[in-house]
Amino acid sequence: MKERIYSPIVELRQYALHPGKRDELIDLFDREFVETQEAVGIQVIGQFYNLDDSNQFVWLRGFNDMPAREQSLNAFYSGPIWRAHRDAANATMIDSDNVLLLRLAHPTSGFSLNGHRPPLGSRAKQAGFVAATIYYFNRPAEADFIHYFENTMYPILMETDAQLLAYFVTEDSPNTFPRLPVREGEHVFVWFAGFQDQEAYEHHLAQLAQSTLWSQEVSKFLKRRLIRKPEVLRLSPTPRSRLTGRP
Repeated sequence: MKERIYSPIVELRQYALHPGKRDELIDLFDREFVETQEAVGIQVIGQFYNLDDSNQFVWLRGFNDMPAREQSLNAFYSGPIWRAHRDAANATMIDSDNVLLLRLAHPTSGFSLNGHRPPLGSRAKQAGFVAATIYYFNRPAEADFIHYFENTMYPILMETDAQLLAYFVTEDSPNTFPRLPVREGEHVFVWFAGFQDQEAYEHHLAQLAQSTLWSQEVSKFLKRRLIRKPEVLRLSPTPRSRLTGRP
Protein backbone atom coordinates (compact mmCIF):
# COMPACT_ATOMS: atom_id res chain seq x y z
CA MET A 1 0.00 0.00 0.00
CA LYS A 2 1.26 3.46 -0.92
CA GLU A 3 1.41 6.06 1.83
CA ARG A 4 1.92 9.73 1.02
CA ILE A 5 4.51 11.57 3.03
CA TYR A 6 3.52 15.13 2.36
CA SER A 7 6.39 16.93 4.10
CA PRO A 8 5.59 20.39 2.69
CA ILE A 9 8.94 21.55 4.12
CA VAL A 10 12.05 19.45 3.41
CA GLU A 11 15.71 19.79 4.28
CA LEU A 12 18.25 18.36 1.82
CA ARG A 13 21.30 17.91 4.05
CA GLN A 14 24.80 17.14 2.71
CA TYR A 15 27.45 16.46 5.35
CA ALA A 16 31.18 16.59 4.62
CA LEU A 17 32.86 13.95 6.79
CA HIS A 18 36.36 13.11 7.92
CA PRO A 19 37.92 10.42 5.70
CA GLY A 20 36.72 6.93 6.55
CA LYS A 21 34.00 8.08 8.96
CA ARG A 22 30.89 7.70 6.81
CA ASP A 23 30.01 4.15 7.83
CA GLU A 24 30.49 5.10 11.46
CA LEU A 25 28.06 8.01 11.18
CA ILE A 26 25.50 5.97 9.22
CA ASP A 27 25.58 3.18 11.80
CA LEU A 28 25.01 5.74 14.55
CA PHE A 29 22.33 7.59 12.62
CA ASP A 30 20.35 4.50 11.61
CA ARG A 31 20.50 3.19 15.18
CA GLU A 32 19.85 6.33 17.23
CA PHE A 33 18.46 9.18 15.12
CA VAL A 34 15.55 7.78 13.09
CA GLU A 35 12.75 6.83 15.45
CA THR A 36 13.85 9.45 17.97
CA GLN A 37 13.42 12.26 15.45
CA GLU A 38 10.09 10.90 14.28
CA ALA A 39 8.91 10.76 17.90
CA VAL A 40 9.01 14.59 18.00
CA GLY A 41 7.28 15.07 14.65
CA ILE A 42 10.20 15.03 12.20
CA GLN A 43 9.68 12.93 9.07
CA VAL A 44 12.94 11.09 8.32
CA ILE A 45 12.52 10.53 4.59
CA GLY A 46 15.82 8.98 3.54
CA GLN A 47 19.53 8.54 4.23
CA PHE A 48 22.12 8.01 1.48
CA TYR A 49 25.67 7.36 0.43
CA ASN A 50 26.83 9.90 -2.18
CA LEU A 51 28.34 7.63 -4.83
CA ASP A 52 30.59 10.44 -6.11
CA ASP A 53 32.04 11.40 -2.73
CA SER A 54 33.00 8.68 -0.25
CA ASN A 55 33.20 11.27 2.51
CA GLN A 56 29.71 12.68 2.14
CA PHE A 57 26.48 11.62 3.87
CA VAL A 58 23.22 12.93 2.40
CA TRP A 59 19.83 12.80 4.07
CA LEU A 60 16.33 14.22 3.84
CA ARG A 61 13.91 15.14 6.58
CA GLY A 62 10.51 16.78 6.38
CA PHE A 63 8.14 18.92 8.41
CA ASN A 64 4.50 19.95 8.17
CA ASP A 65 5.34 23.68 8.17
CA MET A 66 7.97 26.11 9.44
CA PRO A 67 6.53 26.52 12.97
CA ALA A 68 6.41 22.72 13.29
CA ARG A 69 10.04 22.60 12.15
CA GLU A 70 11.07 24.98 14.91
CA GLN A 71 9.15 23.04 17.55
CA SER A 72 10.40 19.62 16.47
CA LEU A 73 14.04 20.65 16.11
CA ASN A 74 13.98 22.32 19.52
CA ALA A 75 12.55 19.13 21.02
CA PHE A 76 15.11 16.83 19.38
CA TYR A 77 18.27 18.88 19.84
CA SER A 78 17.48 19.66 23.47
CA GLY A 79 16.53 16.05 24.18
CA PRO A 80 18.45 13.21 25.81
CA ILE A 81 19.27 11.19 22.67
CA TRP A 82 21.07 14.03 20.91
CA ARG A 83 22.88 15.02 24.11
CA ALA A 84 24.04 11.43 24.56
CA HIS A 85 25.35 10.98 21.01
CA ARG A 86 26.12 14.46 19.65
CA ASP A 87 29.85 14.29 20.42
CA ALA A 88 30.20 10.99 18.58
CA ALA A 89 28.19 12.30 15.62
CA ASN A 90 29.99 15.65 15.44
CA ALA A 91 33.37 13.93 15.61
CA THR A 92 32.69 12.35 12.20
CA MET A 93 31.89 15.68 10.52
CA ILE A 94 33.93 18.43 8.91
CA ASP A 95 30.88 20.47 7.92
CA SER A 96 27.12 20.05 8.36
CA ASP A 97 25.95 23.46 7.07
CA ASN A 98 25.36 22.45 3.44
CA VAL A 99 21.59 22.43 3.80
CA LEU A 100 18.92 23.43 1.28
CA LEU A 101 15.62 24.36 2.91
CA LEU A 102 12.85 23.50 0.46
CA ARG A 103 9.08 23.62 0.07
CA LEU A 104 6.69 21.84 -2.28
CA ALA A 105 6.65 23.26 -5.80
CA HIS A 106 3.08 22.01 -6.17
CA PRO A 107 0.60 20.79 -3.52
CA THR A 108 1.03 17.20 -4.71
CA SER A 109 4.75 17.23 -5.54
CA GLY A 110 5.96 15.65 -2.29
CA PHE A 111 7.37 12.20 -1.64
CA SER A 112 5.13 9.14 -1.64
CA LEU A 113 6.83 6.15 -0.06
CA ASN A 114 6.12 2.44 -0.36
CA GLY A 115 5.91 0.30 2.75
CA HIS A 116 8.10 0.75 5.80
CA ARG A 117 11.80 1.16 6.44
CA PRO A 118 13.83 -1.88 7.48
CA PRO A 119 13.72 -2.50 11.24
CA LEU A 120 16.20 -1.33 13.83
CA GLY A 121 19.41 -3.34 13.57
CA SER A 122 19.18 -3.92 9.81
CA ARG A 123 22.56 -3.77 8.10
CA ALA A 124 21.85 -5.35 4.72
CA LYS A 125 22.50 -3.26 1.63
CA GLN A 126 19.25 -2.03 0.08
CA ALA A 127 18.54 -2.06 -3.64
CA GLY A 128 17.54 1.20 -5.26
CA PHE A 129 19.05 4.40 -6.57
CA VAL A 130 18.03 8.05 -6.27
CA ALA A 131 19.19 10.94 -8.45
CA ALA A 132 18.69 14.43 -7.02
CA THR A 133 19.00 17.22 -9.60
CA ILE A 134 19.45 20.81 -8.44
CA TYR A 135 18.77 23.74 -10.78
CA TYR A 136 20.07 27.19 -9.77
CA PHE A 137 18.38 30.50 -10.65
CA ASN A 138 19.07 34.17 -9.99
CA ARG A 139 15.53 34.59 -8.64
CA PRO A 140 12.86 32.26 -7.19
CA ALA A 141 11.72 29.56 -9.61
CA GLU A 142 8.69 31.00 -11.34
CA ALA A 143 5.35 29.42 -12.14
CA ASP A 144 6.15 29.16 -15.85
CA PHE A 145 9.27 27.10 -15.13
CA ILE A 146 7.32 24.72 -12.88
CA HIS A 147 4.65 24.45 -15.58
CA TYR A 148 7.32 23.64 -18.17
CA PHE A 149 8.85 21.00 -15.91
CA GLU A 150 5.49 19.36 -15.28
CA ASN A 151 4.20 19.46 -18.85
CA THR A 152 7.32 19.11 -21.02
CA MET A 153 10.17 17.66 -18.98
CA TYR A 154 8.19 15.22 -16.82
CA PRO A 155 6.70 13.26 -19.78
CA ILE A 156 10.18 12.82 -21.29
CA LEU A 157 11.55 11.58 -17.97
CA MET A 158 8.75 9.03 -17.74
CA GLU A 159 9.31 7.89 -21.33
CA THR A 160 12.98 7.27 -20.50
CA ASP A 161 12.13 5.09 -17.49
CA ALA A 162 12.69 7.54 -14.65
CA GLN A 163 10.28 7.51 -11.71
CA LEU A 164 9.70 11.07 -10.55
CA LEU A 165 9.68 10.96 -6.73
CA ALA A 166 9.19 14.62 -5.75
CA TYR A 167 10.10 18.20 -6.66
CA PHE A 168 10.65 21.33 -4.60
CA VAL A 169 11.66 24.99 -4.69
CA THR A 170 13.56 27.09 -2.15
CA GLU A 171 11.74 27.91 1.07
CA ASP A 172 12.81 31.53 1.50
CA SER A 173 11.19 32.36 4.83
CA PRO A 174 13.54 33.01 7.79
CA ASN A 175 15.26 29.99 9.30
CA THR A 176 13.17 29.19 12.38
CA PHE A 177 16.01 27.23 13.97
CA PRO A 178 19.15 29.35 13.48
CA ARG A 179 21.19 26.98 15.63
CA LEU A 180 21.35 24.86 12.47
CA PRO A 181 22.35 27.09 9.51
CA VAL A 182 20.89 26.67 6.03
CA ARG A 183 22.11 28.02 2.71
CA GLU A 184 20.61 31.48 2.26
CA GLY A 185 20.32 33.77 -0.75
CA GLU A 186 20.10 30.86 -3.22
CA HIS A 187 17.16 30.03 -5.48
CA VAL A 188 16.82 26.41 -6.53
CA PHE A 189 14.44 23.90 -8.05
CA VAL A 190 15.21 20.33 -6.92
CA TRP A 191 13.73 17.15 -8.35
CA PHE A 192 14.27 13.57 -7.28
CA ALA A 193 14.07 10.52 -9.56
CA GLY A 194 14.11 6.88 -8.52
CA PHE A 195 15.45 3.76 -10.20
CA GLN A 196 15.77 0.06 -9.48
CA ASP A 197 19.56 0.33 -9.44
CA GLN A 198 22.49 2.27 -10.87
CA GLU A 199 22.36 0.30 -14.12
CA ALA A 200 18.74 1.39 -14.65
CA TYR A 201 19.82 4.98 -14.08
CA GLU A 202 22.59 4.70 -16.66
CA HIS A 203 20.08 3.22 -19.12
CA HIS A 204 17.79 6.19 -18.48
CA LEU A 205 20.63 8.62 -19.21
CA ALA A 206 21.40 6.83 -22.48
CA GLN A 207 17.76 7.08 -23.54
CA LEU A 208 17.63 10.72 -22.52
CA ALA A 209 20.69 11.49 -24.65
CA GLN A 210 18.85 10.05 -27.65
CA SER A 211 15.79 12.22 -27.09
CA THR A 212 15.78 15.03 -29.66
CA LEU A 213 13.24 16.99 -27.62
CA TRP A 214 15.43 16.82 -24.50
CA SER A 215 18.78 17.46 -26.19
CA GLN A 216 17.46 20.39 -28.22
CA GLU A 217 14.40 22.11 -26.80
CA VAL A 218 14.77 21.25 -23.10
CA SER A 219 18.52 21.84 -23.03
CA LYS A 220 18.11 25.26 -24.67
CA PHE A 221 15.29 26.16 -22.29
CA LEU A 222 17.44 25.27 -19.27
CA LYS A 223 20.48 27.09 -20.61
CA ARG A 224 18.45 30.30 -20.88
CA ARG A 225 17.11 29.99 -17.34
CA LEU A 226 19.89 28.55 -15.19
CA ILE A 227 22.82 30.52 -13.80
CA ARG A 228 25.11 27.50 -13.49
CA LYS A 229 25.39 23.89 -14.52
CA PRO A 230 22.84 21.61 -12.82
CA GLU A 231 24.14 19.69 -9.82
CA VAL A 232 23.32 15.97 -9.73
CA LEU A 233 23.65 13.85 -6.59
CA ARG A 234 23.87 10.09 -7.25
CA LEU A 235 22.56 8.46 -4.11
CA SER A 236 22.46 4.90 -2.76
CA PRO A 237 20.18 4.21 0.24
CA THR A 238 21.58 3.26 3.63
CA PRO A 239 20.38 0.02 5.27
CA ARG A 240 17.48 1.81 7.01
CA SER A 241 16.53 4.49 4.51
CA ARG A 242 12.80 4.54 3.88
CA LEU A 243 13.25 6.21 0.50
CA THR A 244 15.15 3.87 -1.83
CA GLY A 245 14.14 4.93 -5.33
CA ARG A 246 12.84 1.50 -6.27
CA PRO A 247 9.57 1.50 -8.26
